[in-house]
Amino acid sequence: MTKFKHLLLAAALTAPGAFVATTAVAQVAGVAVADPEAAVANSKAWATARTQIQTTYKAQIDQATARRQAITTELQPLVAAYQKAAAAPGATEASLRTQAQAIQTREQTANAELQRLTAPASRAQAYALEQISAKLPDAVNAAVRAKNVSLLLRPNAALFAQPTVDVTSAITAELDRLVPTVGITPPANWQPGQQGDAPAAAPAAPAANTRAPTGR
Repeated sequence: MTKFKHLLLAAALTAPGAFVATTAVAQVAGVAVADPEAAVANSKAWATARTQIQTTYKAQIDQATARRQAITTELQPLVAAYQKAAAAPGATEASLRTQAQAIQTREQTANAELQRLTAPASRAQAYALEQISAKLPDAVNAAVRAKNVSLLLRPNAALFAQPTVDVTSAITAELDRLVPTVGITPPANWQPGQQGDAPAAAPAAPAANTRAPTGR
């Protein structure tokens, strides 16, 4: 869910009084909790958009997956050699610096390559999420009105809450009503943050599954 976090938090905060962080809520009537990230993740519009993106950009996604695997294979012997050198008697940060920098440079290049390959899919994903998030404040307001909620908290802001006070699904239902579908093809001049007041989530491009060592 992390790829929704910044986008949805910003969108939710555009609804005045929708989310109030407080711990002094004991015995207050009309208190409920909701997870806006989950509300969007469970929406029909996002499920449909995700499927469309996976189909439309399948070639690029498959290419990125293959390259990620190849890069991991390429880096494994370099990392193993570094680890062996680091374990040798007398190894120092200075003696290991060249190997570490070589691995880090290759990893940075690999990540840049993967970002280029996944850029079209990431852009489509950001565009779809931004369209849904633009309706999140309206969905929150509609859900709290329907449930007679006077104070809405994120789940991690409440010390304890009965499952019956979670209105996440009600917000998702409102999103399904307000935005049943979204497009996945952004206009040529579209930039994240242009859809409504909420900024889009940063495109989540896959990174090489490697970890550059550091000198000890």
